[in-house]
Amino acid sequence: MKRRIVVSLVFLLAVGLCAGLVWFNFFRDRMIVQFFAGMKRPAQVVSAVDASTREWAPGIGAIGTARAEFGVQLPVEIAGVVREIRFKANDRVNKGDVLVQLDDRIERADLVDADAAVKLAEANLDRATTLKTRGFNTETSYDQAVAQLATARSRLQRIQAIIDQKALNAPFAGIIGIPRIDPGQYLQAGTTVATLQNLDTMKVDFTVPEQAAARVKLDQPVRFGTTENDLSVSGHITGIDPRIDPQSRLVSVRAVIDDNKSANVQPGQFLRVRIDLPAEPNILTVPQTAVVSSLYGDYVFVAEPDPANAGQFVARQVFVKVGRREGRDAEILSGVEQGQKVVVSGQNKLQAGAPVKIDNSIDLSKVASGTQD
Repeated sequence: MKRRIVVSLVFLLAVGLCAGLVWFNFFRDRMIVQFFAGMKRPAQVVSAVDASTREWAPGIGAIGTARAEFGVQLPVEIAGVVREIRFKANDRVNKGDVLVQLDDRIERADLVDADAAVKLAEANLDRATTLKTRGFNTETSYDQAVAQLATARSRLQRIQAIIDQKALNAPFAGIIGIPRIDPGQYLQAGTTVATLQNLDTMKVDFTVPEQAAARVKLDQPVRFGTTENDLSVSGHITGIDPRIDPQSRLVSVRAVIDDNKSANVQPGQFLRVRIDLPAEPNILTVPQTAVVSSLYGDYVFVAEPDPANAGQFVARQVFVKVGRREGRDAEILSGVEQGQKVVVSGQNKLQAGAPVKIDNSIDLSKVASGTQD
């Protein structure tokens, strides 16, 4: 009898314990659901700006190579021994200056002989002319005297031309480069002496896509620089190739830098090029950092007032159609209206309907350039 009572008590205790565990789990789950259902999501801190319209300055970007308006590798025209080098590296020379003198002593000696031969031929022709007028000379003798004078003059001119070729003159004014020869060196015809570049005016050759070729015009203003943020050198377009390259689908364009007297641009230098197009007013733009690209398209987060909590904002995801991009701004064709607050940083923490707190104390442009304290 006692054994039955003990077994019954143990059974009742076990049933009660199981019922208590079941009730506790049910109560715990219910309280957790109520807790999370009543908990408010914390506001995410973001930066935002108002979508606004501005004057858009469109342009065509390209990469070009600078060339001197006049620039050559100076060669000697005739073989000879270098007698004198009359320039130093980076000298500014004038047109016609003698830069290199080859040994011309033999030619100058021949010049004296040729000059004497010309004078003799002239005297013979004078005598032949006198005799002919008096009837004491034949036509053949007179013709021989004329031919001898022509031959003597031709030889004189040839020797003078050789002497002139042995003096290398500057074909135009400019900056002479490093001498590539030494005094006493024997040079073959065509040997390069130095480079001569006129840096006052520079040419820049570049290409543009065929889609943009119709917007490129002669005398259009162009800006140049070594970086996209420093296009401080100005010029204008002087030539457009009338043919599109069928391999690259590019059009060759040439522009001129009118004033390069300070030598800011050097021949062969890599340059960023921007062709300025007419400005367009009232273009709706947002910072490029506001636009998020996804498989479904481009979108932004717009901060809108929370109707349930005055003075607070919630995030709304808006798909947009993005047009041109320039610098830090992107053109918005549709999806956002002027005056709407667009989130420009912190989008990775947001979901549609999430509460947000706007904090614009950090200047994103300074962060990008590394100047923010």
